[in-house]
Amino acid sequence: MSNTIYGPEKTPEEIAKIVEQTENSDKKIYPILKPGNWVGLKAGALSSTLIPSEDGAEVVIAYGMDTPDNFVFLNKQHLETMDAKQITQEAFTNLENYDTDFEFVKALHNKALASSGNDFSSERLLSQAHMLKAHTMLEADELLVSVPRRTCMMVISKTADEDTINKFIYLHNHTWEDDSYGNAPITNALFVVKEGSIVGHIPL
Repeated sequence: MSNTIYGPEKTPEEIAKIVEQTENSDKKIYPILKPGNWVGLKAGALSSTLIPSEDGAEVVIAYGMDTPDNFVFLNKQHLETMDAKQITQEAFTNLENYDTDFEFVKALHNKALASSGNDFSSERLLSQAHMLKAHTMLEADELLVSVPRRTCMMVISKTADEDTINKFIYLHNHTWEDDSYGNAPITNALFVVKEGSIVGHIPL
């Protein structure tokens, strides 16, 4: 993952102070999946590239602070008081500790899993422990993962039968095109996951 987070190297004292500030704050930092054309990038939001594209990025990981009113996305100014490595470490630790469960999808004859409806359901794609659960539940070495919009995730075995995969893609497309819940779009592609980690993606 290529990081586009830059900032002056911080001294151990400065880092300790930042850690203390974020630990004292109840505003936790989380990684947040965004499309490469997200307006926040032009506004200077910090991000790492998840899926590169010819002209930049297809999908990026932004970093947001969960405040009572909304997400405050971290930007270059935050690097004046926070360390880039610290931001990413804290975000991924918080994601690991954010608990979401999988359920079998009855409409797909229990051959697929859904983990949706929570603030960071789609971001849990980045949690190896969470995705390893999906491998076990589906008894699959390779997974196809759909995260068309925030708070949505569906998973299927890459070797599922054609009919089930077609229905899975239909459900993905339906969610991708359905803006009625106001969930921000992420990507019209399926992620390929092996051993709990993203190894590729398939544009739809």
